Order: sequence, then C-alpha cells, then structure tokens
Amino acid sequence: MSQNPAFAAPATVGGKLSPQIAAALKKDDAGLVAAIIQQHGSGEVLMLGWMDDEALRRTLTTGRVTFWSRSRNEYWRKGDTSGHSQLVRSVALDCDGDALLVIVDQIGAACHTGAHTCFDGRELPATVGRRVS
Repeated sequence: MSQNPAFAAPATVGGKLSPQIAAALKKDDAGLVAAIIQQHGSGEVLMLGWMDDEALRRTLTTGRVTFWSRSRNEYWRKGDTSGHSQLVRSVALDCDGDALLVIVDQIGAACHTGAHTCFDGRELPATVGRRVS
C-alpha cells in the first residue's frame, strides 16, 4: 500500500490558495469542504466547520482556523469574538479530498455553547460493544 506524498506546492500562489491544493478538494455544491477540528495531543474531536478555498488559505497562512459561516454567509475566525482560539498545528486532506483534518491547540471552549467540544453530552443510543446480526 503506497501513500501519497505531501503537497509540494506552497499554500498560496499570487495571494490565492495554491491551484494544486484547490484542485485536490472535492467541494459540495456550495463550494465547501468539511473541516474536522481535533485537539493536538489528545486526539479529541472538538468540532466540525466548513471551509472554501479562501477559508483554507487563511487557515494555512495565518496559523488560526478560519471557517465559512453558512448561516451568516461570511468568514469567521475562531476566537475573534469569544477569545476561544484554535492555533493550527497541521492540516491534512483525506483520501477522497472531501474532508480536512485540522489539528489545533484549542484555547478555551471549542463549542459556541461554551462546552469543551461540540459533542459534549450529545451521545446517541447505540449498540456499543454488542455484535449486531
């Protein structure tokens, strides 16, 4: 099994996301790709947000996570209003190109509700540990 090498292109070209990186993204009909945010060290999944080319460019070049808000139709950088920042450690594209994994150092709560993660207390009933036939 072979692995794809890391992108050789820079993050940006002419102030825009590198065409090589942009071409590797499989965006939805709105031009967005899911970005899974994970805590460095613990591996805890903190949240899911959405990025377009510009949000990803900003994330890769500033060291702070930027998302596209589908409800407000604008860019937002995590922590600008709450103070709960996400400092980028690494960004990876999944094998299909339709999701990003952003490893961060989370400062404060990750969820807009003030919870540590967007998944705190939201477990659904499942047949965990049981074989289902």
